[in-house]
Amino acid sequence: MARNRIYDLIDEITKVMGISELIINKPDNVYVEKDGELIRLDVQFTEIEIDAFCKDIAKYNRKDFSSETPILDGNLPDGSRVNLLHKDYTNNTHAVTIRRYSKSIQTFDGTPGIFGLDESWVKFLKLMVKARFNIIVAGGTGVGKTTFLNLMLQEISSDERVITIEDTRELKFHLPNVVRLEARPSVLDRQGLSIRDLLKNTLRMRPDRIIVGEVRSGEVFDLLQAMNTGHEGSMTSVHANSPGETLMRLENLYLLSGHDLPLRALRYQISSAVDFIVQIKRDRKGRRHVAHITEIAGMEGERILMQDVGIVKDDNLKFSGLVPSKVSRLHKVGLPKDFFVGA
Repeated sequence: MARNRIYDLIDEITKVMGISELIINKPDNVYVEKDGELIRLDVQFTEIEIDAFCKDIAKYNRKDFSSETPILDGNLPDGSRVNLLHKDYTNNTHAVTIRRYSKSIQTFDGTPGIFGLDESWVKFLKLMVKARFNIIVAGGTGVGKTTFLNLMLQEISSDERVITIEDTRELKFHLPNVVRLEARPSVLDRQGLSIRDLLKNTLRMRPDRIIVGEVRSGEVFDLLQAMNTGHEGSMTSVHANSPGETLMRLENLYLLSGHDLPLRALRYQISSAVDFIVQIKRDRKGRRHVAHITEIAGMEGERILMQDVGIVKDDNLKFSGLVPSKVSRLHKVGLPKDFFVGA
């Protein structure tokens, strides 16, 4: 049997630097995203090839893909993320979107200048992890939240027990004491477990750190509880376009958990759980960069206090002039006393 040509295309684009997405809208409507720009390819598949590819992906991920379960989030064998939407809900062809896993991005040290960071900011971020701050990586679609979270995870000490929770496996790091949990929806007569179900159980598994790939719903409640009850150094990502929007997003997701708290109590939960927000954006040329490193600095009345420690100016991350209120924790893990002098 001839090999499916979609796999051939995937192999071909893997050799091209800068391609982050492969999108199949219809048999003759195929795009890649290269360096932030969508480019239409002069290729054409058949509906049979697309259908066979989707069946292969469903089998590989041990998931159902049909008119009854029309959405599939999964992975390719190389770790790339794939999303499938059944043709019953599109223009008569399964919609395929593949987010490429970049094997070239492994560590901060191995990719100098990644996300527009110079050596001093890389050191600061590494020490944030070492000091066991609770960190939220925020950004819009396709800006590299998962890639950045992966870079941060490389800095976790090998003597810590880490539990990760995702709905699709995208986190890539190597530690000896790791349990990787993957949420699965209930399908027909098979009972599934949500991210929130897994997060609740994680608290009984003696984690040092809890890493949630992305929070999208009421699991925020359980994650904030964990952050507030001894699981320091936990991390997650959230879809938001600014640090202020990140806090609003957390509030809204918290309310989805079904817990009705007064606004001030809710904000106190957030302000006491989260230490830093790292905001990822694209610049005017489509390059991904850290736009803000923002500290959550407690409460004033009913308002959560935030201060930018780093902020982008002239396309470079600069020291804002505001030293973090939690700087003593950074000094204890190796941040020089004069780190911010002349920064």
